[in-house]
Amino acid sequence: MFELGVQVLPLLLCAAFVAGFVDAIAGGGGLITLPALLLAGATPIEALGTNKVQGMFGSGTAAWSFARGGHVDLRKQVRPALTAFVASAVGAALATWLPTDVLRYALPVVMVCIALFFAFKPGLDDLDRTERMTPALFGLTMVPMIGGYDGLLGPGAGSFYMIAFVTLAGYGVLKATAHTKLLNFASNIGGLLGFALAGAPLWVTGLLMGLCQMAGARLGSALAMRIGARVIKPLLVVTSTLLAARLLWDLI
Repeated sequence: MFELGVQVLPLLLCAAFVAGFVDAIAGGGGLITLPALLLAGATPIEALGTNKVQGMFGSGTAAWSFARGGHVDLRKQVRPALTAFVASAVGAALATWLPTDVLRYALPVVMVCIALFFAFKPGLDDLDRTERMTPALFGLTMVPMIGGYDGLLGPGAGSFYMIAFVTLAGYGVLKATAHTKLLNFASNIGGLLGFALAGAPLWVTGLLMGLCQMAGARLGSALAMRIGARVIKPLLVVTSTLLAARLLWDLI
């Protein structure tokens, strides 16, 4: 039985498809699915847990598509993915009692800065650049930090992965997007574990939305691989700006 009523099912399925498409290219799919779940009648904790269920399908599909296209070597990313999984599970477990108000107030400012970076930083394309942090150090610092945040709060985690890969790992925009989707997938599973233990997800709703997420993610990742930075950069700017606006609205 569909938990939120059959009448809202078309809204949620359409939202999941669009979110999968946008998220595969630039992240920020939660901007679409979380409000849709809340409008459909889910409680905030149910919406967060269910969003992890359906988001797992989208990020997993996008990660597999990029891997098949040769943009990420899954075997070399096992350790970072496991780190993101564990960190996100810990973050989700801590979400019920850690004070998150400071993060909520700081996030809009951070997201605006990310949008400005991708909008005005010259020379951002699909070519790799100078590596400022070794893969080992990146995996020990940035991956658990962002993965833990993804489990604790979630909004903007994909953008944080992106900017870390571009500025510190020296990846081109398309390669950064491909690796972001893999770590997003791992941290989605970790965060889902934390919410599942609390009994929060609406499983039927999440699984149905997940199927549409997969379709949107396949289309979005195909477009990203074909056009690259020319489509990824503008969508990153738009999604980061919209996420900042959404977070500010929630604080008012």
